[in-house]
Amino acid sequence: MSLDINRKQVTKNAYRVTKVRNETALRVRVPGGEITGELLLKVAEIANEYGNGKVHLTTRQGFEIMGIDYADIPEINVKIEDLLTGLGINHVDKEKGYPAAGTRNIAACVGNKICPKAQYNTTEFARKIEKAVFPNNFHFKIALTGCPNDCQKVRMHDFGIIGMTLPKFRAHRCVSCGRCAKKCQSLSTGAIKMNNYKPVRDHDRCIGCGECTLNCPTAAWVRDEKKYYRLAIMGRTGKKNPRLAEDWLIWVDEESIIKIILNTYDYVDKYIDRSLPKEHIGYIVDRTGFEVFKEWALKDVKLPKETVVKHQVYWSGIKYPGIL
Repeated sequence: MSLDINRKQVTKNAYRVTKVRNETALRVRVPGGEITGELLLKVAEIANEYGNGKVHLTTRQGFEIMGIDYADIPEINVKIEDLLTGLGINHVDKEKGYPAAGTRNIAACVGNKICPKAQYNTTEFARKIEKAVFPNNFHFKIALTGCPNDCQKVRMHDFGIIGMTLPKFRAHRCVSCGRCAKKCQSLSTGAIKMNNYKPVRDHDRCIGCGECTLNCPTAAWVRDEKKYYRLAIMGRTGKKNPRLAEDWLIWVDEESIIKIILNTYDYVDKYIDRSLPKEHIGYIVDRTGFEVFKEWALKDVKLPKETVVKHQVYWSGIKYPGIL
């Protein structure tokens, strides 16, 4: 294969430019991190027939089939159509490839399908976001975690979505055992304290972890049916000024989060520095200022009355001299 390949087109259509001159790797994301055994067999089939038989599972819950010859890309584009359909990701044209099929996967912990601490179905929400934002050439990093334990490390992403539960107290079921207060003190933030043998919850201190609902022996504490989230923004890794995401919205809903993400794509399209090969969204926010980002992100967003908004967000992290 000659070196005059269209690098942008190849990478856009789910293939990686590798260190081996004549070889590429097929990159496909797995929205929400969930894949069926049947689809895994298709991955194995492509790896054995066209690659070197090896598959790398990426840190973002996608996969890369290694050792593929560039000349086989048209055949593989036909082969992977059923795989992309099964995963629920975009696929448009067998001949031209599949736009953004291998770009930043929306990653998620296992969620409440298995984990008792998780407050929601992370895979379902990840797939909702997937359908809303792709295909898109801007590389946002979005991750979801079921509870404040943050097994998915979402604070290292542009948008980190953390599940919260709003505990509801059924006083008639309470036997004044104090277990909720003890667990909240030892496992969480101490938002529940006993007062005259009755538990009292401090809403401002509560992080929605749900430990009270898990540990109450009489189900006096139950989860609200509504789903709430904490939205942390603009975390990043990389060489220059890595940092953790900071909380922006607390007790926010799914619809608002999706709208905010879509609005942010518009914001990036407006302000990204196109003279650069790529510009991380966090650096655009640093450059324009948080107020400009906030104005774009909240456009036409109707936040729930319960939502707490931090009107200014400050990030720390490693800072090198002379670099913004």
